[in-house]
Amino acid sequence: MAKYRKLGRTSDQRKALLRNQVTNLLYHGKIVTTETKAKEIRKIAESMIALAVKEKDNFETVTVTAKVARKDADGKRVKEVKDGKKVTVYDEVQKEIKKDLPSRLHARRQMASFFYPVTEVPKEAAGRKKHTKSIDMTEKMFSEIAPKYADRNGGYTRIIKIGPRKGDAAMEVVIELV
Repeated sequence: MAKYRKLGRTSDQRKALLRNQVTNLLYHGKIVTTETKAKEIRKIAESMIALAVKEKDNFETVTVTAKVARKDADGKRVKEVKDGKKVTVYDEVQKEIKKDLPSRLHARRQMASFFYPVTEVPKEAAGRKKHTKSIDMTEKMFSEIAPKYADRNGGYTRIIKIGPRKGDAAMEVVIELV
């Protein structure tokens, strides 16, 4: 018995399809696809979520000192004249940052290598590049999805059959996060 379904595609096409479908499932929460694709998507998505749940609290908080440019009321950098040159004035600020431990960093890099980049476009600016923002899917996995499933032992997705597709009668399903 095969370990995976070939979906009638070459390996690079199949991997690209599954990466795209899994990224969209985890970004939107649910997608409509065929039953066989959904069963393959489920395997990958559940392993990604399990990885995020396992590593969600595996970081330490560190306080660092950073130099930040001083800004005026308009948000522009304040400059001083020293030795005949204009020099930007910097303030030292204490910041707390999350420092990933090695296993969480490895998990983050595995996810980042798998997910496609997601760009969010506001509804009022549809079709324009202005005001778009890039979504960090790995950060979404650790900050939103992992805490949601922290007390659950697997079974993060659900497949609901919605009937045959009109064109080729392939069974269509909705795959969603529980």
